[in-house]
Amino acid sequence: MARKIGSRYTAHQILGRGSAGTVWLGEGPEGPVAIKLLREDLASDQELVGRFVQERTALLGLEHPHVVSVRDLVVDGNDLALVMDLVRGTDLRTRLDRDKRLAPEAAVAIVADVADGLAAAHAAGVVHRDVKPENVLLDMQGPLGPGGAHPALLTDFGVAKLIDSPKRTRATKIIGTPDYLAPEIVEGLPPRASVDIYALATVLYELLAGFTPFGGGHPGAVLRRHVTETVAPLPGIPDELWQLVVQCLAKAPASRLRASELGVRLRELLPMLAGMPPLDVDEPDTEPVEEETAPQEPAPSGQVRRGAVPLVPGAKPTDSNRDTHTSMRVPGPDELAGGARGTARVPRASGAPRPGSARHKAATRRRRVAVGAAAVVLVVAGGVGTWLATSGDDADATPQDTKNTAPASP
Repeated sequence: MARKIGSRYTAHQILGRGSAGTVWLGEGPEGPVAIKLLREDLASDQELVGRFVQERTALLGLEHPHVVSVRDLVVDGNDLALVMDLVRGTDLRTRLDRDKRLAPEAAVAIVADVADGLAAAHAAGVVHRDVKPENVLLDMQGPLGPGGAHPALLTDFGVAKLIDSPKRTRATKIIGTPDYLAPEIVEGLPPRASVDIYALATVLYELLAGFTPFGGGHPGAVLRRHVTETVAPLPGIPDELWQLVVQCLAKAPASRLRASELGVRLRELLPMLAGMPPLDVDEPDTEPVEEETAPQEPAPSGQVRRGAVPLVPGAKPTDSNRDTHTSMRVPGPDELAGGARGTARVPRASGAPRPGSARHKAATRRRRVAVGAAAVVLVVAGGVGTWLATSGDDADATPQDTKNTAPASP
């Protein structure tokens, strides 16, 4: 059913839902638009409405080919909405769900587009704060780029900042998606442009590997890894690309590249990536979920649960794996220091059995049997050797005589 949004727009059909609100296919004076209608409880928050209006100039002034432009901001009764360009395509998360991972050339081309969009935003003083595959749209009507990649546009600028008001997020909480949070955010520092670079490098790693470098398991463990662990290497990609990923995932914000530099460097690497197939690696195993973790409904078969998981025991998760924001408490220094410092979860070789699986248990049993058999052979050989050494009949044997001895069967 159609509904009016302000005096100029009509929302016709729901395109998607998130924790911040609902995205509609709409119509305006200049044609089709996408309308992000924020939740009613947000619209009733007068402090947030004031921030919404204050951000109007910055958001409306952000124009770039790789940014989904905000055309208008509507404040009308209980309606609080962002009117944006309509992109005919899909989001990057949907592409990942379908393909699991991308060829390096396509992955780098997409991330280079997003870096260019971020460069324009940062130059205008706007920090995205929630860069992740769900917020990258692929324009299926645009020209194909390197590796057959569709043009990528970054969306949802300003939403994280609007919702992250002092009343809504006290000093003991952080807002964001755990897998993509920069260490300085976890430690409670204010977000700068460098947090977007860290998140984008995480997205690049995920496009290449099929999983994020520090994700998996309880959100508390994920947050700790961001602060205490170094990224595990990905086999099979050129060293130049890997060094770029490592630099942008640096713990120190000042060590990361700027968005404009990252876009240029990535495009320079495209020729060497032409024709490379997707990497052949498996996701590493996550550490067991701690007992105090609130129970979750099982994920659908074949899917990995991501995104909103309550960090506080007893809290109820309200967001789906496509949501924009997850509210969590900031871990204390003792919690962050509790993790072993070193390399984060190391990817398993493709085809290797997952620990705890039937294949892994069978392989373990086979190894134990083999080790046991080898031990028996060694004991028997040792006994024979002792007998030979003490036998008078073989006292004159020479070392050359042992060359005709057949090796023990494995």
